[in-house]
Order: sequence, then C-alpha cells, then structure tokens
Amino acid sequence: MARTKDLKFYRNIGIIAHIDAGKTTTTERVLYYTGKKHQIVDVHDTKDGKGSTTTDYLEQERKRGITIQSAAVSTEWKGYQINVIDTPGHVDFTIEVNRSLRVLDGAVVVFDGVAGVEPQTETNWRLADQYRVPRMCYVNKMDRIGANFAHCVKGIRERLGANALLCQVPLGSHDEFCGMVDLVAGVGYKWDSHDKDSTWETIPLDQIKDKVTFAATADNEWVANLPKLRQDLLESALAMDDEAFEKLLETGEFDPAVLKKCIRKGCIEGKLVPIFCGSSYRNKGVQQLLDGVIDYMPAPGENGGIAMVDEDGKAIGMQEVTDDAPARALAFKVINDQFGTLTFVRVYSGVIKKGDTLLNVTRDKKERIGRIVEVQANATKDIDEVRAGDICAFVSMKDTETGDSLSDPSKPALLERMRFPDPVISVSVEPKSRNDIDKMSTALYKMAKADPSLRLQVDPATGQTVLKGMGELHLEVTIDRMRTELGVEAVMGKPKVSFKEKFGQTVEHIYTHKKQSGGSGQFAEVKVRFEPTEPGTGVEFVDEIVGGRIPREYIPSVDFAVKTESKKGQIAGYEVVDFKFTLLDGKYHDVDSSALAFEIAGKACFREAHKMSKPKLLEPMMKIEVVTEAEFLGDVIGDINRRRGQVSDQGQKGPQAFVQGFVPLVEMFGYINYLRSATRGRGNFTMEFDHYSEVPASMVDKLMEDEKKDNKAA
Repeated sequence: MARTKDLKFYRNIGIIAHIDAGKTTTTERVLYYTGKKHQIVDVHDTKDGKGSTTTDYLEQERKRGITIQSAAVSTEWKGYQINVIDTPGHVDFTIEVNRSLRVLDGAVVVFDGVAGVEPQTETNWRLADQYRVPRMCYVNKMDRIGANFAHCVKGIRERLGANALLCQVPLGSHDEFCGMVDLVAGVGYKWDSHDKDSTWETIPLDQIKDKVTFAATADNEWVANLPKLRQDLLESALAMDDEAFEKLLETGEFDPAVLKKCIRKGCIEGKLVPIFCGSSYRNKGVQQLLDGVIDYMPAPGENGGIAMVDEDGKAIGMQEVTDDAPARALAFKVINDQFGTLTFVRVYSGVIKKGDTLLNVTRDKKERIGRIVEVQANATKDIDEVRAGDICAFVSMKDTETGDSLSDPSKPALLERMRFPDPVISVSVEPKSRNDIDKMSTALYKMAKADPSLRLQVDPATGQTVLKGMGELHLEVTIDRMRTELGVEAVMGKPKVSFKEKFGQTVEHIYTHKKQSGGSGQFAEVKVRFEPTEPGTGVEFVDEIVGGRIPREYIPSVDFAVKTESKKGQIAGYEVVDFKFTLLDGKYHDVDSSALAFEIAGKACFREAHKMSKPKLLEPMMKIEVVTEAEFLGDVIGDINRRRGQVSDQGQKGPQAFVQGFVPLVEMFGYINYLRSATRGRGNFTMEFDHYSEVPASMVDKLMEDEKKDNKAA
C-alpha cells in the first residue's frame, strides 16, 4: 500500500517541562481542539479516581495528579498528522523524557508563567541538547497571579542559553490576561471569555493600543513596545537569509512566507527558539501553538536521520528517513499492558508490515511482527503497516528491550544507542505473603525490563532482593504498579548495610578441646597467632608446625575451621576480614584426636582470640560526587561533614560547582531528598562503593542498636 500522506505533513513532537507546568492540561486542549475528543478532563478533577485525562490514565497518576509515564497520542490539525508524547515533569521519571526525546523530531517546552525556568526544565533542556532536538517554548499559566512573561523569557535566555525569538507576547496577565500578540502575523488575538469554545477577535498591530489597556504598568509596556519588538523579530529571523535581510534593511519590506521560512530554518538548526504564550487551562493560545508546531517544527528527517554505529558505539554512517531503504526502527519503550507487552518503536526507514520478521540487531535475535497498533494513550487500534517517520507499537515481542535496534534481517544496522542515568537510591523488596515469592521475582523482572532506570539485584551479603531507582517516589510507584498491573503485592524496606569486622590487634591464643564421656574421647590443642592485615588482603593461613606436633592430616581441619568461623564475628556476627592466622603449635592424642576434634578446637580458638583482640567494626564507604550551583556548595559540604564524611576535592565543572568525598553508606539513606531540598532541586549526585573503613568506637553501639531496630521492624 502506497503512502497516503507525504512525510512533510507529519510532526512527531514531545511536550516537556518541570512538574506542574501544565503539560497534560495542554495535551488535553490539543486533543479537544483537533477534534480527537469531545470533552475536557482537568488534572485536578482526577484525584477522586472517577475520571482521567487521556494521557494520565494510570491509577497512580490520577491519585497524585502527576504524569508518571510518557503517553503517545495521534491527532490531525489542518491536514497535518501530529504525534504527541506527553512526558513526566518529576525528576524521578526523567528516564521517560530521555527515551521520548531520543525518537522525537521536535519538542514543545512548557513553562509556568509564574515560576519561569525550573530545575527539571533545565535537566530536560540538556537532554534535548544531547539528542539535538529542535525546540519551541510555550509560556503557560499567564492567567495566574504573579505571572511574569519578561522574567520567564530572561530565564530562557540566561539559564538555558537559548536564542529566544519572541513570536508572541501576552496581552495582560493574571485575571486581565485576554490574549496575545502574534508578532509574525502582525496581529493581536483577544478572547471573549474563558470558555473552551470561546472565539477571539483579530486586531491589527497598529490598533492594539487603542483596544486594550491594563492595570499593571508592565503589561502596558509590552503593548507600547510592539513596533520595536516586531522589528527585533524581523531582524533576528531574516538574518537566516542574507537576501531577505538586506531587503529589510534597505526598504523595510519583507515577504511573510520568507519570514516563516527563516524562523523554521533557525528553529530546526537550533539557532532560534520561538517563544509562544497562553493559558491552556483558560483555553487561550492552544490553537496558535498548534499552528506554530506546523510552521516551525521539523517533519521526520528534516533535521537529519539517525546515526548508525558499530559495536563500540562509534558512528559509521547515517540512516536517512525514507521509505526507499531497508526497514530500520528503534524500540524506545516497553510497557506491560493488560493484553501483553507493548513495544513502542520509531520507524526510521523502510516499510514494516504485519507478519514481517525483523532482526533485533542489539541481541542478534529474530522477532516476528504479529500485531502492529497505533497507540492512543491506553487505547490501541490495529494497523497493517508502518512507514518511515511513524511511531507505533508492536505487540508481544519476546526479546526486545528499550534501546534495541530492529532491522531488515538481510541488511542489519545498529542504530545510535540511548544513554540512561544510573540509579541513586535503593530499597529492599519482600513479598507481602509467602505465596507471592515466585510471582514477585517475575513481576520485578518485568518492571525492570520496562524501565531501564530500575536495577534489580540480590545482595550476596544479606540475601535481600534490592531494587534501585531514581528516587523514593520512583520506587514507591514501581511497587504500587506491580500491585495494580501485575497483581503482586510487595513491601519496601530499608536495605541492610553489609558491615564487616576485623581483629583489633595481634593475639596469640591456645585452646584445648577435651571431651571424655565413655569410650573414645576427643582431644585437640592448637596455638594460633591472629594478625590484622591491610584492607583487601583477605584471609591468609600459615602453617608453622614442625616435628609432627600435629599430624599433617589434621592441619587442613584447623584451616577450614577458622575460615568457616570467620563468617561470624564477635561484635555483631558480621564477617571478619583481612587477617593472617598462623598455626604455631599444638598437641594431639594417639587415640582421642581426630579431624573433627581439631576443627572444633580451631573454631573455638578463633572465637576467643577475636574477642580478646578488641575487635573493630568496619562499614562500607561510598565515593560520592555532588554537582550543584556554587551558592549551595557550603551547605552541601557542611552536610557531608555532619554525615561523618570527608571531602576529598572540590572545584568547577563548566558553569556548576562540584564536591567529591567519602561518606558511610549507612548515613546516605534519604540523601537525595535532602539534596533536592537544599539546592532547590538543582543538585545531582553519584555514589559508588569504594572501600571499608573503621567505625569510630563511640558509634559502634548506636549503629548496632539501629540495626536491631531495623531488623525488628522488617
């Protein structure tokens, strides 16, 4: 079947922003004004669980009033097909923005008109830079008290480093917000009311100051400056075309079609970022935003294709977006639907039909495409084929995971990989009932497969199942989704810290094992020297027995006994590490001695000697690096010291400051929450195990008491 719509009539865009900037509300209005749905559901009306917005359909999203997973919807506007992905704004779910931006051609960045540039906006902006995604900005919530368009634009320019191009400026703010001026078209739009079906009046630029006046001086200044603002727009945009720019300077004239063409060129090349404004909740500006998406966002392939890479990730070519090429697609998301597994893919080239077989180049496994569906949030519609530029989902793929490349088996190609963040927090997970043990393991595996920012492991020291993620909310939601989607109930706890013990000093000890209870008895005597050694050296055995003081066949029993008993120390039962033990002397009996007797003697000798040596408790030390703005560095360093940490280095990383150091793991629980609070959400940290360090004597009793409390609670 031939292509029914030319590629230039497609737009694949994402809506990204900080939490609560209005992404989901904007998406709802987009679907309403494009005729995709006939009523609007507002986010604040979903918390009773009775209704949901189109894209926030998960129970966890309705309860919290936030977006947790990105959702795709398709719609049409003025003959163009627009595929929209609504993404989360909470820092714990950055992975959803990451993988969405990887496959999108453009992004609409939504700003809260009061708050301006917020921390997660910065994070998402950097991700868009990383994937070279063209952006346009939408300053939302201009109807809120405190809305400040100038403050928002200043933040976009200074904090995001964007070359902001004012395509629109607001008419009024707060309760006086009534519309906006389109500087490209040279007209103003003034709405009659807040109703979703309200119409607007189009006012020529030179008549606006006579038609509107506002209480706030700043709002009137925007109107007074309209001629200059329009001239600034013309000069900045037409600089993309030398001939048009010269014509503007010489005659003051320009071609409106060329102006739009220049803005589009600058936007796609990342040299210009068009700025729009409105109030999605008050139904103002969404239709104009859709026009902007068509006018300035790229069609699939217009800003280049996707890099093909070798096994080491080095670029070896470029796959252009075209039907006339081998089928190549990237899997960017996996979800566990009630009907099975849905694998979301972006098709970069070729045509993929139902029943085709593709090669998963990443895993070298073949996958048959049984069903192809077009996804409308939580609803699906079967389709027979997909082509270059399309976003769709394949049903029930067995081996494909997020980031995998799918290709025509006869012409395989590995596409540029996604980059995922490392998890920063972990909790232990246990089934709520014994019956759920096996089901919990399967459910956790499915959740981790669907979400690459989750890591699953079994702690070899404690035997606990440990789930790692991007934050406490991320892990809490994951456990809750296991209940609602997979029917498995689990409880989260605090993971046990794997402490160790060591000898406090060198000790020589003699232990005699004697037992006589009728018949043959048991007898063994050993003299052993125990010495602490350097960290990481392990346990070493030295045999210095001479003259047959202990028969050769019994010596391995002493070695085995001490190494076995060292798994439990005398402070709190943790493994004893890094010591050398030397068998110096001993005695035996011709009849009563045996391998078992020497094993018992070796174990008892170790226990008593360890207690006599004034043993030390060791704790895992984590190497951490915190990156934040310089103004917060003092607070961060002070907190590291309060957590018994040591700062090893500090300095600048580009515009931001960093501090490195070592902090005990037991002091790091909940650190991400402290850091976000102390740095207003602008701090990030990485943490990895480095070494074991001695716990100060004054802290041993407190730590062990806390451990006992945690064990009882668990």
